[in-house]
Amino acid sequence: MKITGIRTHILEARLSQPFAYSRAWYDTRTAMLVEVETDTGLTGWGECYGPARMTAAVVQGVAPWLVGQDPLQTDVLWRMIYARLRDHGQKGVVIQGLSGIDIALWDIKGKHFGVPAYQLLGGAARKEVQAYATGLYRRRSGDPLKYLPEEAASYAAEGFRAVKLKVGFGIEEDAAVTHAVREAIGGDVALMVDANHAYDAVAAIRLGRLIERHDISWFEEPVPPEDVAGYRAVRSALSIPIAGGECEFTRFGFRDLFASHALDIAQPDTCAAGGLTECKKIADMSEAFSVRYNPHVWGTGIAIAASLQLLAVLPSHTPTSLAPLEPMLEFDRTEHPIRQAILKEPIEHRNGIVRVPDDPGLGIEVDREAMARFVVNENWTPQRGV
Repeated sequence: MKITGIRTHILEARLSQPFAYSRAWYDTRTAMLVEVETDTGLTGWGECYGPARMTAAVVQGVAPWLVGQDPLQTDVLWRMIYARLRDHGQKGVVIQGLSGIDIALWDIKGKHFGVPAYQLLGGAARKEVQAYATGLYRRRSGDPLKYLPEEAASYAAEGFRAVKLKVGFGIEEDAAVTHAVREAIGGDVALMVDANHAYDAVAAIRLGRLIERHDISWFEEPVPPEDVAGYRAVRSALSIPIAGGECEFTRFGFRDLFASHALDIAQPDTCAAGGLTECKKIADMSEAFSVRYNPHVWGTGIAIAASLQLLAVLPSHTPTSLAPLEPMLEFDRTEHPIRQAILKEPIEHRNGIVRVPDDPGLGIEVDREAMARFVVNENWTPQRGV
């Protein structure tokens, strides 16, 4: 079997109303999908986290190296791409582009052998995963002290046992909103906060001390990703577990984070940190350092499916316990017209639980007709002479 072509699909959809996290407003959702074609007719799908046009350029730049190669050699191809680009992109959009390619290759590999990707990654430790609801962003109008608690309570009513609140809008406001959300969901639903690295260590520690009493399950990205010393300072000052890593890449970047004892919870994004090939290595290293692993997920159903394949094989956080603490799926509840529309069978939750797809590869089938509604740019690198 040989790779005959690689397509990139940039998708875009306007939102009915914009929403904000601590550093920017969204009025559009985008996605960059990778489609790898083979001479046997098998096609694999992947997704790149990050700026769509930049990751598409990376994939198209790399594609000629892959045409004619055996798609089953996932480790060999990963190392080849990484080695050729080592001087130019050990992090960022280069690795995000590589991630989408790698996920598509794993989709092909599973389809070739007729098994879900998790079977080839080592076998499923679980077939369903508890999800936490990511939402609770800011809106253009209304009082966040009113609409955020109401939104959080609606997630709890759907059956989610954990929700994540966006902070980073000012320490006093963050503290007040955290208090209001905790009161709305009660003490039985886990509450996490995510600053998207809006603060420095001084501000993050101050906020953390104000909200510690609300039983916060983790404080995500309290400081910028480059500030490893700041992560250590926040972690030392607070009883709240510290999470991060959605802006880190490959086992080499996470090796340094783990060795620095900067995190309690690692959050690589499967579509950014190196794909399934690399994230399995990061997960193994995370276990060796006794750092919990909960992947960051922010994309379409392809990203969700890839993350679920990995979550199926991750070890429990407390593997020796009779009641082990399991890794969770981040389940984005914000408006995203593309997310489930491109799947013939959407990935949904039931009472906060999501089943791991068990069809071959990623376990999903892309709806090309639905996808065509969102395409703003496509590019194809075919076999030479085709």
